[in-house]
Amino acid sequence: MTKKAESDRIDIYTRITDRIVEDLETGVRPWMKPWSAANTHSRITRPVRHNGLPYSGMNVLLLWSEQVSRGFSSSMWMTFKQALELGGVVRKGETGSTVVFASRFTKSVADGNGNDVDREIPFLKAYSVFNIEQIEGLPDSYYAPPAKVRDPVERIERADRFFRNTGAVIRHGGNQAYYSPDMDYIQMPPFEAFRDAAGYASVLSHEVTHWTAAVHRVGRDLSRYAKDRTDRAREELIAELGSCFLCADLGIAPELEPRPDHASYLQSWLSVLANDKRAIFQAAAHAQRAVSFLHSLQPEAELKAAA
Repeated sequence: MTKKAESDRIDIYTRITDRIVEDLETGVRPWMKPWSAANTHSRITRPVRHNGLPYSGMNVLLLWSEQVSRGFSSSMWMTFKQALELGGVVRKGETGSTVVFASRFTKSVADGNGNDVDREIPFLKAYSVFNIEQIEGLPDSYYAPPAKVRDPVERIERADRFFRNTGAVIRHGGNQAYYSPDMDYIQMPPFEAFRDAAGYASVLSHEVTHWTAAVHRVGRDLSRYAKDRTDRAREELIAELGSCFLCADLGIAPELEPRPDHASYLQSWLSVLANDKRAIFQAAAHAQRAVSFLHSLQPEAELKAAA
């Protein structure tokens, strides 16, 4: 990788992380913005590409932030070229929104012993996309009104089925919600302790993201969770993001007000992001793997319904 390419990649990490830190410093968790009071009438979904496929990981956070800050009601995005191919044109003066593409390429390098070995080199590329509200001339189907918000009862029934299909052991009692890695169960307060069924489901979405960490699931290391504040903060950030992704998929709102035990992580997250510009990217990637794993546990019919 050239020095310029490496510098550009570092700059992408820095620019995006600094933007997130700016929100956190004011007490705002940017991944919660889609569920703000001004947006509760809408159906919160993941951002989607021009072909209807949802974005994942870090791009969900980036485009949620753009959609809220710029007042777009549509969750669909496409590149300048894709708009042209569909017969549309980006309106003059419109500015794009940044998304990133992460991958690896194989490069042959000397190993110090005179031998060439293949090594995988990670790279990160940023490019711009435009919301369809910035584009004119697309087929009428792209401007169709957003899907109606599902009936609350239907949403909760679907969420209940989703959690049941994971096979997670969920115990009830006490006044704390947590996942026990040693015993591999989720502890939840009694259902009646929550404001409503959606509140129960949103807390459970956080804990079931922790549950995916077991080695026979996605395999995140929680061995230092109880001992190391930084490791604990990183895992809590993964669970928060995973909960947001999952809640959007299930049509329910995540924990809008952080629980007392989680509110304390705000300063820890700021410290982690200040010392590691890749931390939010890694957390989003882990959260995406966790949620993808949870979806993989659903029967085929449920997966089709989600799509």
